[in-house]
Amino acid sequence: MTERVDPRNYIITRKRKKYRFAKFCNARNCYEVAEWKKAPADVIEVGAGTGLFSAQIARRHPRARVIAIDVKGDRLQKGAYYALENNIPNVSFIRARADQIGDLLNAHSVRELWITFPDPFPKKRSEGRRLTHATFLKCYQRLLIPTGLLHLKHDNQEFFEWSKQQLVDNGWRIVTETNDLHASLSDDDAYTMTTYEQRWLGEGRKVHYLSARLVHGEVQ
Repeated sequence: MTERVDPRNYIITRKRKKYRFAKFCNARNCYEVAEWKKAPADVIEVGAGTGLFSAQIARRHPRARVIAIDVKGDRLQKGAYYALENNIPNVSFIRARADQIGDLLNAHSVRELWITFPDPFPKKRSEGRRLTHATFLKCYQRLLIPTGLLHLKHDNQEFFEWSKQQLVDNGWRIVTETNDLHASLSDDDAYTMTTYEQRWLGEGRKVHYLSARLVHGEVQ
């Protein structure tokens, strides 16, 4: 871990960003890329935002090794402190870009990979930055076990449909799909809500969800 940082030494701006980043540095379950030793993981969330979703998944599955990855440590610290305060030891939070995940995890070790409400980057010239672009799908393929699942949740139907086509075009099979995830009640992990998801539902939006598996990974 890095040397401890005293949050009181930071100027607390209107958005408190520097203060939150100091909290990330101080949390024992938070890591920078250089601090993290490459390891296997059972469940990862890419673009985890506050990391609260990952913390909840870890709480539901105490034997699973869960990792939340996001480029913004000031956001991740929220889930990190939730995990610490609620004694959830099986989740870690790493400040990293999505294109760095191959350096963080062992190949073919991940059972489930979650992509929850990523930036849709609506302009066509920005397609390559979308977390469901073919470039990222290749990274996920190298991390997942042969029968591993990729999960996607989003409120933007256009992005959701584009992502689904990306998956199909790159050798993935859609296992489950719904355009209104919360229309029925369930205790499945997919119904665990992210911070953004709670907001979207409060605004009356529907949540689109799918899970997908690589075709060559199916058990014959």
